[in-house]
Amino acid sequence: MPPKIKSPEDREKLRTSILDAARSLFVARGIEAVSMREIARQINYSATTLYHHFADKEALLQAVCDEDFLALASGMREIMQIPDLITRIRALTNGYARFALQHPNHYRLMFMTPRAPCNLEITQIQQGNTEQDAYAQLKLVVQEAFNASLFKPELANFELIAQTLWAGIHGVCSLEIALGHETWIQWTDVEERLGLMQSTVLNGLLRHPENFI
Repeated sequence: MPPKIKSPEDREKLRTSILDAARSLFVARGIEAVSMREIARQINYSATTLYHHFADKEALLQAVCDEDFLALASGMREIMQIPDLITRIRALTNGYARFALQHPNHYRLMFMTPRAPCNLEITQIQQGNTEQDAYAQLKLVVQEAFNASLFKPELANFELIAQTLWAGIHGVCSLEIALGHETWIQWTDVEERLGLMQSTVLNGLLRHPENFI
């Protein structure tokens, strides 16, 4: 028998357990293949209990997405206060990588699923909000560096620069998450890979990279 929910703290703990179980199952088996009943079994509760917290699987999936994207953005808020723009860009990409490698299940669902798992209409408020959207944070600092003429003059689109930085860090992180335990690849240290990728991309983007070594 599952324990009775007696307090707001108990309800919050149960909600967290539901989100964790749903996330793990969505990643392992695919969103469409997982049912509310299966998620409930994972934490030893009835499906009825889940429906007390979430109207349906789509609402549960949305809650997982909202929590994970907010956690990523929240972890960057202090970094956004760094005054030097290039130091801030480096810190943002490092923070993004740290989140990905410390929370691989979160990252898989957020950025490595076959289709976008979140309801884009619901997340419109979050998109572009630097308090809730990590891409908006990166784009903001890249735009500031672009306006300060820190990038090569032939680079005329700051969003292209931001997306290139994102693609580079995502490549290292996704390979580590997907294949990092494979022994047929003689992996070097992931921190070295991240550092080299970051330096290589920035050296190719900056007008005067020698000023930021």
